Amino acid sequence: MASGILVFCEHDSGTPKKTASELLGKASELAGELGGGVTAVMVGADSAGGLGNFGASTVYTVSGDGFGSYTTGAWADAVAAVIAKVDPAVVLAPASASTRDFFPRLSARLGAGMITEATDLSVEGGSIVASRPVYGGKAFSGAKVSSSMALVTVRPNSFGQAEATGGTAAHEAISLSVSGNYASHVETVASSSSVVDLTEADRIVSGGRSLKSKEAYDDVIGTLAEAMGATPGASRAAVDAGYAGHTSQVGQTGKVVNPSLYIACGISGAIQHLAGMRTSKVIVAINKDPEAPIFQHATYGIVGDLFDVCPAFEKVIRERL
Repeated sequence: MASGILVFCEHDSGTPKKTASELLGKASELAGELGGGVTAVMVGADSAGGLGNFGASTVYTVSGDGFGSYTTGAWADAVAAVIAKVDPAVVLAPASASTRDFFPRLSARLGAGMITEATDLSVEGGSIVASRPVYGGKAFSGAKVSSSMALVTVRPNSFGQAEATGGTAAHEAISLSVSGNYASHVETVASSSSVVDLTEADRIVSGGRSLKSKEAYDDVIGTLAEAMGATPGASRAAVDAGYAGHTSQVGQTGKVVNPSLYIACGISGAIQHLAGMRTSKVIVAINKDPEAPIFQHATYGIVGDLFDVCPAFEKVIRERL
């Protein structure tokens, strides 16, 4: 009978991403009510990556020809092989570009129900119940699956970082040969930026059309973000105008973010933008239009010119830090 929780952990060259410890911490909490243990899987890695320190009892790593770089079929094969070995009741994973791609394939292959983009998890009646935003974040719905195993992807920053337990995990390496993979990896183009990706950032400073130029975006948004240790973001209008690159776009047609702090500078708050950041824990809006829709969703609102407010804000932050 299926039991326990398996956590799919993403990594950079063998170093687990922060979503790994976040999900393992939540899995350990849920396992106390759900029953069973907590295990982890990393694909394309060859070590346990210290995941035992966050609650994993066993870490499975999958390697072999075809696992050097991500492809849909290979990752689905790898996680399916570990699921067959572990037989978990729940498989947790971060909501990311790769899981949005291969988890649906995994769900169809295994006949397992799947819940996407969860922001909270609980146990009711011996089953996992996920809370997830709907209607662009205007409301939340509860969801659970009727199959014996549930696949759930979770938005980064939903639970915060788990505290290290000082534990260790057993490591079991699995070697697979990729079969039936109709895609091949051609090239990886890494970003030259050293800042945390928007989808994993805990603090974000975003700018809108009101900045009027790329120079102003870099000077105002980039400088404020750097002072705060935040990641700079942008509205679609700012990206379309060339102020920021497409990787900085937040919104329905950009990246969905879930930071602890989101500062919107000169962003009116169109529904397409709100759909990408509405679940942020604290939203600070800076806009000189007191009727801007963003203020209806902001935790704190500042009515003023961003070219005056942001430099003053930056000065205070640097003095305090």
